[in-house]
Parts: sequence; structure tokens; C-alpha cells
Amino acid sequence: MNSSVLAYLENSAEYFPEKCAVTDEKVSYSYSELVKLSSSVGTALSELIASGDAVGIYMEKCADVVAAFFATVYAGGFYSVLNTELPQNRLQTTVSVLNPKVIVTSESLLETAKEYFSERKIVTFEDLAKSEPDYAKLGEIRSHKIDTDPLYINFTSGSTGTPKGIVVCHRSVIDFIDHFTEIFGIDNNDVIANQAPFDFDVSVKDIYSAVKTGATLVVVPRRMFSAPAELIDFICDRRITVMIWAVSALCLISTFHALDYRIPETVNKILFSGEVMPLKALKNFRSHLPNAKYVNLYGPTEITCNCTYHILDNDCDYADGIPIGKPFPNEDVILLDENNNRISEVGKVGEICVRGTALALGYYSNPEQNAKAFVQNPLNPYYPELIYRTGDLARYNENGELVFSGRKDFQIKYMGHRIELEEIEREMSAVDGVEQCCCIFDEKKSRLKGFFVGSIEKDELAASMSRDLPAFMVPGVIRRVDEMPLTKNGKIDRKKLAEIAGGRRK
Repeated sequence: MNSSVLAYLENSAEYFPEKCAVTDEKVSYSYSELVKLSSSVGTALSELIASGDAVGIYMEKCADVVAAFFATVYAGGFYSVLNTELPQNRLQTTVSVLNPKVIVTSESLLETAKEYFSERKIVTFEDLAKSEPDYAKLGEIRSHKIDTDPLYINFTSGSTGTPKGIVVCHRSVIDFIDHFTEIFGIDNNDVIANQAPFDFDVSVKDIYSAVKTGATLVVVPRRMFSAPAELIDFICDRRITVMIWAVSALCLISTFHALDYRIPETVNKILFSGEVMPLKALKNFRSHLPNAKYVNLYGPTEITCNCTYHILDNDCDYADGIPIGKPFPNEDVILLDENNNRISEVGKVGEICVRGTALALGYYSNPEQNAKAFVQNPLNPYYPELIYRTGDLARYNENGELVFSGRKDFQIKYMGHRIELEEIEREMSAVDGVEQCCCIFDEKKSRLKGFFVGSIEKDELAASMSRDLPAFMVPGVIRRVDEMPLTKNGKIDRKKLAEIAGGRRK
């Protein structure tokens, strides 16, 4: 087994030196060019950091960022993306937690970086790229690294308002990507369309699946996700074969009927995650791309991308929802009840807990959160063994597959009943005229509030839901919105919806 993701890059450069490794709207790098560029930048970076130091990457999403990732690894460090879309205060809070030795930016963002991170050492990618590679020095640095050294930190929101940095090591990524690419048949003939921001772990699958197999990574311009026709043209013209996308991004295409405009016939694999896939969106894709392989993926960032998968059966309509499936090899998913007993029977809901190599190392400089989430396996009293408690709920179906059943914190007590908001959303999304939906619970007013994107009238929607749900599960407030607010990770932003709910009603 490889001990560094650099082996992925170098192996592909050996076998496919002239093949396009990564491309955006402005530049393309072959595998041999990507190795040389990463080595040049890495050589320069090695003069600025010590082995094991953090490097912040403050650049617009582009091909050069991929080179910056590998350069950081060559220099002996680990990287964390500082998303240029985030507000200044959020970025500054993140940097205070990360405490990077250096921040790499682009010439176009240098002045902004100096303003935002005035106390930090800031260098431009363009200046670093002027260095000549010192392969002997990079080899010496690498000889002291091991597979459990950090590769990257992704920051997610924290309950205290301070972002939580999730530390993921080389071994976890290699273990996951090796299985991921084999199971789904990703190879050097594939062209992978990167949708996710580089600070979101969906992009880890894009980048390392491509580099491991010698495939081509295509960075999709961010602006296209507000222009569905242009997005479809891009996918078609670039002859994309693989889309590993957030559900919300796929819903954008289906909601605006972009597939009626043009069908990306080269796409043969569509893998989705982040939220429950609305059946209408799935039906839309399957009707236009009936021969593609569709895969539902599940797993929080703390488990290195995903821990379970379900390859969809083309003959199944999934009227009862799409399972999250079975664990990836070398990962064990355990359902625990409230007394920490393992659940094995069909239909009983428990918390998803995971053990295995793919677990993150933990939260960066956050022992309190580590103690809550990464805990001793309660089924093993004999020796230290950590599991990650996801806070997600699931049950087994008749086929022995896991079915997502919501979040522990989305399970509410209302009018004496224990309710899963997920169940309400599933019924709402099944109504004709509803494209997307979300349900929240207003604790102060003790009211269920439903939001939807679609053409149906609110009263009609409420009446339709009343035919299938008990009265206490039909939201007392239903609002139409033009579009669902999204978090930076492409999930529906429930906090924003709560703010909307507190404003003027439509």
C-alpha cells in the first residue's frame, strides 16, 4: 500500500505522461507537467515551512490549486483551503484555528489576502512556481513522512460558532480511493467533472480518483451553477463521463429542465451525496440517461468522504426512498440504540457509528469535540478502539441495507409525538408540483414550517400532505421560495430558512 498520495500522481505521470491531468477554463496540465509544477512549488514552499506544518490555500478554484495541494505534500506539510467565497470574519476565525505557517494565494487575490490575513506570511503561487525543482531535497523530506501524517484539514461549522477542522491523513484517503475507484470502475478513460468547492470533501473524490487512475479532472466554473444551459453545454463539450456531485447541484439541472435542452450522452456514472435525492430529480435523470450507473453515497467528512454506498437498480422506482446501502470495504458501520447496544433487526432505528481506517484523525486543536465524537467503541471493552458517532439515524431494510432515517437533532417532539422531519420532507417531495422542499421546527413557537420550490399552491400542497400524513405532521406554515438557500457545501441551509420563516410571509 502506498504511504502518500504523491504515489498516485507519480504513477500516473509514469504511465500517462502526456495525458491531461487537470484542466479549467484557462489552463491544462498533463501528468508530467503537474508533477514538475507541483515539485517546483513544493521546493519553494519547503524553504518556508517545516515538515508537519499547515499551509492555507487562498485561491479561486482552478487547476493551479490542485498543483498547490501536491506541492504542499512535497514540502512535507498539509493543506487547508480558505474558500474565497466566505466572509472575512469567517476566514479570519478559521485561520486563527488553523494557524498556518504560510498562506498561498494568487496574484489577483494578493491584496485581499494581505488585508484579511495581515499577521500571516503570504506568498503567491506564481512566485513559488518560478523555482526549479530540487528532487533530492523533496525526496529527503518524503523519506521521513508516514501514511498517518495529515494530508488536509476541512473546516465545518461548529456549535460554538468556531469552525471545526477535520484532520484527514494519507492512509485514510488512499484506503478509501483505492476501493472507491475499483467498485465504480473509474479508470484512465474517464473525464471527471468537479462540481464541489475544494474545501468540501466531495472534491477529494474528484481529485484523487482522477490522479489515482490517470483520468482527467475538469474544474467546472462556479458561475455555471447559476446558468443550467451553459452548464449542460460545458458537460457535453468536455465529454464528461463521471459526475460525483452534491444532490443540490443535480437538482439544479432537473429543476430547470436542462436535460430537455441537451443530453450529455457521454456521462455514464452519476454519484450523489450530501442530502436525500428527490425522486423526481432522479426520475428526470434516469429518463434522459437510462444507461448511466447511479450511486447513492453516504458519509460525513469525519469518515473520509463516504462509508456506505448503494448502486441503484434501474428496475426499481424507489418509492420508499433510496437506501444508503452497505459499507465500503474495510469500514464497519454499526447501528447503536440509546443504550449503546448493537441493532441488527430490520426496521429498528439507531445511530450510525463507524470504525475503520477511513476515520479522520480527529478535530484540529479541539479535544472537547474529539471526546464527544471520536469515542471508545462501547462494544469493545478490551482495548482502545475509536468509533465515530455520526449523529445520523438509520435502519436496516429487508435486504440488509441501511436506510437513512434523519438526524438525531432533526428528530423532534411535537404535540406528544416523536417526529422525523425527514419523513415529512419525503411526503412533501412526492407531491406533484414540488421540485425541492425542506421542513424545520420552530422551537420558540412550537410550529412545523415547510418550504418548497415548485408550481403547486400552498393550500393544495397542505391538502395533499394531509391525505398521507397525520394532522400533527402537516406543517402549520407552508411557504414557497424561489430557490433553496444552500450552505457552502451545497446542502440546504436550514438556518437561513429559519430566518426566512421569521420574516414576512408570502
